[in-house]
Amino acid sequence: MTIVIIGGGLAAGTAVTELREKGYDGELVVFAAEKHPPYERPPLSKDVLLGKKGVDAALVHDEAWYGEHDVQLRTGTRVTAIDPVAHTVTAGDEVVHYDRLLIATGAQPRRFDVADRVASPVYLRTMEDSAGLKERLVPSAKVVIVGAGWIGLEVAAAARIAGADVTVYEVADLPLVRVLGPEVATVFADLHRAHGVDLRLSTSVTEDEMSAADVLVVGVGAAPDTELAEAAGLATDNGILVDATLRTSDPDIYAIGDVANHDHPVLGRRIRVEHWDTAIEQGKVAAHNLLGAGEQYTHLPYFFTDQYDLGMEYFGSVGPEGYDRVEVDGDTDAANGGAFRAYWVSDGTVVAAMQANDWDASDAVRDSVGTAR
Repeated sequence: MTIVIIGGGLAAGTAVTELREKGYDGELVVFAAEKHPPYERPPLSKDVLLGKKGVDAALVHDEAWYGEHDVQLRTGTRVTAIDPVAHTVTAGDEVVHYDRLLIATGAQPRRFDVADRVASPVYLRTMEDSAGLKERLVPSAKVVIVGAGWIGLEVAAAARIAGADVTVYEVADLPLVRVLGPEVATVFADLHRAHGVDLRLSTSVTEDEMSAADVLVVGVGAAPDTELAEAAGLATDNGILVDATLRTSDPDIYAIGDVANHDHPVLGRRIRVEHWDTAIEQGKVAAHNLLGAGEQYTHLPYFFTDQYDLGMEYFGSVGPEGYDRVEVDGDTDAANGGAFRAYWVSDGTVVAAMQANDWDASDAVRDSVGTAR
């Protein structure tokens, strides 16, 4: 049997590792569009920008590992077509047959056309993006960030720690409000202002403000990279549609990570998650199912962030129906070391929970999801 994996991120790297660790010794081919072996992206906006680690620390394995484990790794090679009938993928002049195919093409940053026209913005996605941005985060540099999501705020924190002058523009009335709601989003707004960020909310950035920046960073979300899947006739809708076992509309093709819109059997709805933990856990389940296991992916969404001295973990998912209330226990003055827990409650049940600077509480907070409150 031949298994082909398309993707160069953490999801692909995890699946490759799991396949070999579970004893699969058949042909295994990995196509990574970038020139690097598969790597994870969270360090690019965290430790790499802070200078704590080099970009190579983001690699799942060094290149030698793939040869040692008889993996045919094609770096810098973009797959241009999938033929589900012939069971082949095409990359340049090469056509490779597969028995099972795993798509882990991830997502691409959403472009901001005005910024592209008036400046040379940074869209933080690749190793090269991170390394180049780090070199430009210097004392007194004028850094303008469009978007106060996770990427924008993590870059803002790294830039302030480096001594840069930082202005963040966000069209919403609070950063992260769509994810956290106003009760907890306010904590992040206060945190960044306490560290000297000029946080401009309910405001659109102007062309003049972008043009005057020494460094312009755009973080306005990401779109799943579904082009190959769509051309191959796979079902897509805000990602590649997969069932509870991560199988696509084609029985021999699976999809995982940022690109997968998963029919979650525990949440009872579809969800597409762009986070580190999902890439790892879906990579493991997909590897098992490529070998015929038929496991359902039941893991609840999880993500984390580090900004200044604030570390946070979030478990669960509020979902489109929202929540009735947020219960907060502890000290939300995160700028001064406050530690707290927050619980999003819907119909008397915790649908999501987080801890901030309260690491001993991680297990209890995670276990609270799905319980009555």
